[in-house]
Amino acid sequence: MPGIDDALLIFTDLDGTLLDSHTYEWQPAAEWLERLQQKQIPVILCSSKTAAEMLALQKTLGLQGLPLIAENGAVIQLDEHWQDHENYPRLINGASHDEIVTVLTQLREKSGDKFTLFSELDERALSEVTGLTPAQANLAHLHEASETLIWRDSDERMAAFEKTLAGLGLRFVQGARYWHVLDERGGKDQAVNWLTRQYRQQEGKTFTTVGLGDGPNDAPLLDNVDFAVVVKGLNRDGVTLRRDEPERVYRTELKGPAGWREGLDHLLGEGSSSSTDQT
Repeated sequence: MPGIDDALLIFTDLDGTLLDSHTYEWQPAAEWLERLQQKQIPVILCSSKTAAEMLALQKTLGLQGLPLIAENGAVIQLDEHWQDHENYPRLINGASHDEIVTVLTQLREKSGDKFTLFSELDERALSEVTGLTPAQANLAHLHEASETLIWRDSDERMAAFEKTLAGLGLRFVQGARYWHVLDERGGKDQAVNWLTRQYRQQEGKTFTTVGLGDGPNDAPLLDNVDFAVVVKGLNRDGVTLRRDEPERVYRTELKGPAGWREGLDHLLGEGSSSSTDQT
């Protein structure tokens, strides 16, 4: 088990994990966020959201200046102290948003698949669909290297659609509520590993990595960290991991930010090394 005084990196999903999926409440996690900040342990947000959305959330959560992983790994914001890095301030992985939207609209015209792109919805419509405020919806429109869509067709057609995208070098990723398309050169797994290497190079030491997530699109993140917390989520399929050893993975009883707190209580709280592992 890791300890609070170890060299740690915390990678966390947002919706359904650090944030409540419906209310976007995060206060149950506040005590841990403050404690990690006091220990100077980076909390790296990792989400399907746009970088613009996540930079605003960083300020709300007191995490400004830290790296973040946006658009499921297609966009990586670097630490504000890495200004001499060749990729500063932001690394974009693969095809641009406009290129991906062009591919998606052409495929829909050809196949007749039923789906709606976020970029096709105006600010008001996107607010109604997502529950975001108009200002938040405006930030959600600012994709740089992926597109979010609302699938309105059958599972069979979805499987065929995913296969077609793969043939074009694109990933089709299931989030907590929506689907996301990005270049196969992006991904939460690549982004987590890349940032971990950057921290090791910048700080000159090895870090123990902890990941927290609740949805299928978090599996690549959770499979590529030393210790994983699967926060109880809403998805019917749950989260399937390749590395699901009980000494590495903890599955929470609580949802959202309360589950986030439960996971860190288990891994890093006092007496955590003697806690009973939950499978």
